[in-house]
Amino acid sequence: MNQRKVILYPNIDTDTGFKMTKQVGDILKEKGWLVALCPISIDENPDFIPTNITPPKGYEISRIENELASAEMIITLGGDGTILRAARAASELRVPILGINLGNKGFMTELEADDIGLLKSEADGDYTIETRIMLDVEVIRDGKIIFTDFFLNDIAIKGDNKVIDLTIFGDNQKITHFHGDGTVIATPTGSTAYSMSAGGPIVDPAAKNIIITPICAHILEARSFVLVLGRVVTVEIGYKRYNPAHISVDGSEPVHVQSGDIIKVYKSERATQLIRLSDKSFYKKVSEKLGERE
Repeated sequence: MNQRKVILYPNIDTDTGFKMTKQVGDILKEKGWLVALCPISIDENPDFIPTNITPPKGYEISRIENELASAEMIITLGGDGTILRAARAASELRVPILGINLGNKGFMTELEADDIGLLKSEADGDYTIETRIMLDVEVIRDGKIIFTDFFLNDIAIKGDNKVIDLTIFGDNQKITHFHGDGTVIATPTGSTAYSMSAGGPIVDPAAKNIIITPICAHILEARSFVLVLGRVVTVEIGYKRYNPAHISVDGSEPVHVQSGDIIKVYKSERATQLIRLSDKSFYKKVSEKLGERE
């Protein structure tokens, strides 16, 4: 019988010296799991293995891409950004992810650092899996697709320094037109991120919707729209505010776009599977993370 494998995916900036990673790994090893240590690296070269990072005794460093096909789950140690990175790698194979929060808000993470004892239940298979939708994005210029990507949280379309001119459509039907700083198109998972900061609604992350939230629009009527998942959203960058602009997908490096470009967003065939261990509701988590106190 093959040994079950788990990938530990720590953010080495928040888990200095792999202190928490080793505690988690040791719990899983005691339960008979094979543990692959795959820390986040700033170098995206697929052949790069960081040689200046010293793993804990009894562990070796590998790359997540080399371990996914044989892994049963991923445990991230960091914040929501760490989960977003893991989700990009794991979404095609739908390897489930459990997040341990070592960051600030941690809306997507399941456990806090003090909760790692619950990992014994996970190791015994006592958990549920929640599926989160993802969205695909294309940038079309002069009728040709010049950029494609996918996301779990959101895509931000913004002017570099000044307002831009945007027209937004759903299934080719005009939704709104405005000048402003830009817009955020989010999944329900991403509704508690940039979209919320821009005034958008908080949506149950298990829902299947596309959320459109203008950023500092220069019209009073600009509001968020919540669409069903089957819609195709297109954003046209107009010429009335002929200013430099960019898109950022799940907080990634900006991609330059220009007047006349069309950004298309629609349901992805990819999905993210998140592991749930506790019985804490999403509503309770929002209350705690956003500062409400009883």
